[in-house]
Amino acid sequence: MPATPPEFDHEATLSACARGDGAALQRLYQQESARLLGVVQRIVRNMALAEDIVHDAFVNIWRHADSFDASRGEARGWIYSIARNLALNAVRDNQRELTVDEDAGEALDAAHSLAAWRDTQDSFAWQDSAGRIAPCLEQLEPVRRNCILHAYVDGLSHSEIAQRTGAPLGTVKAWIKRSLAALRTCLE
Repeated sequence: MPATPPEFDHEATLSACARGDGAALQRLYQQESARLLGVVQRIVRNMALAEDIVHDAFVNIWRHADSFDASRGEARGWIYSIARNLALNAVRDNQRELTVDEDAGEALDAAHSLAAWRDTQDSFAWQDSAGRIAPCLEQLEPVRRNCILHAYVDGLSHSEIAQRTGAPLGTVKAWIKRSLAALRTCLE
């Protein structure tokens, strides 16, 4: 008769996380991440966003593990409530956004990013360096240029840029990395 695996002790694992045990967080991640991803993905209906939310949930679990109170509920329920609340917040935030067609959105994003870049250029008197970087920025494909401008002018995170452009998160990260390398080469 095969031995049944021991039941995972969520409460003890959270206690270990509260004491700063990184291996405990890793065990918790291995135990629950796939199921949490499924729950979050059903709420937000976007795999890239769901992955970001699960990541954020584990960061919050790590940071706030010491606030878990067993007298108020089960440890596993507490973990799932963190991920669920983050997912619901993301859905609410996305519902507040104004919906425009793709072409109009790209045009607005590009215009806003370039205007913000020019404002920044003027306010910091970057005429010398801006004169050198402007032609380099123009050499980038528009979507990649917009990613750079969103990141470094608008201050958007990679996941926010992915949402705005409709591109997968990994693609946005790769575009930014390659575009920065191209800008460095151009400025040399």
